[in-house]
Amino acid sequence: MTTLVLGGTGFIGRRAVRRLAERGQRVAVMDVNPRAASFDEFGDLVSVMYGDITNFEDVVKAVLASRPDRIMNLAYLLGSGDDTPHFTMKLNVLGMDNCFEAARVCGVNRVVYASSVAVSGQQSAFGDRLVNEDDPMHGTSQYAMHKRFNEFQAQQFNSVYGMSITGIRPANVTGPDKVRGSTDHVQCVTLPASGEPARFPKSGFMRLPVHVEDVAEAFVRVTLADSSHHPVYNTGGTPISLGDLADMVRRYLPDANISFDADGGREESGNYLVDNSRLLGEFELEYPPLASRVRDIINDVRRDNGLPPV
Repeated sequence: MTTLVLGGTGFIGRRAVRRLAERGQRVAVMDVNPRAASFDEFGDLVSVMYGDITNFEDVVKAVLASRPDRIMNLAYLLGSGDDTPHFTMKLNVLGMDNCFEAARVCGVNRVVYASSVAVSGQQSAFGDRLVNEDDPMHGTSQYAMHKRFNEFQAQQFNSVYGMSITGIRPANVTGPDKVRGSTDHVQCVTLPASGEPARFPKSGFMRLPVHVEDVAEAFVRVTLADSSHHPVYNTGGTPISLGDLADMVRRYLPDANISFDADGGREESGNYLVDNSRLLGEFELEYPPLASRVRDIINDVRRDNGLPPV
């Protein structure tokens, strides 16, 4: 079986590719930055090619060259995109449509793609309750609107062409090498781990962190399934304020210099109470405790800086 991973050298993609290869799956990777990750350890199991997802011909060529059984699309611009609306639209909207259409015309029925928790908007729209995949979407940023359209377009392809396209809504994905999108919850861990101070506006601002390795595993499990019971799944995560996350970091790094300008922030937070029982139940997923993942990130950073683990 072969999986084509679009955006396969990126933050989530490189981890998903490795997990697929470790299962003995053949993987073809298409990315605009093909040298951003190395998969040499897997030999012929993983092949990498250049391709721009905003170019329909590139996507079709990648599908025809690899002849995949399924496609995983992780090629998108993480973050709001409000400062580059034209480029962001080409990548997130046109690129996603290119993926769906290339799969259709080349006879690949199974596609799994990245949506986002951003589609839900602010937590204040729902009150203090868990938000599920069937709740109304209130996200209004450029990024959120693009992901909302991606979900609509996927349903169109499923309905009109009988395809099996499934979306996954990652929450605040975290890992030692994350540099785009929501990064305050990442910097709250990585900066102290490298001995640097970290300062944030409000200690009560809420995030929903989920480790990038756990998100990669979710994408792999859903992609390897022949079909899914639902069109979209929340990854969920662990709801936590930046202040409480700072306290968690201090358990491992007592001298961590993390400060805040003010209290509050909960009322300004995006969706952080999320029901992910649909994903965890159907695909038999279980996330490690957030504290252990925080320790993993700290030790990743310390290893890269030549420091002993905690």
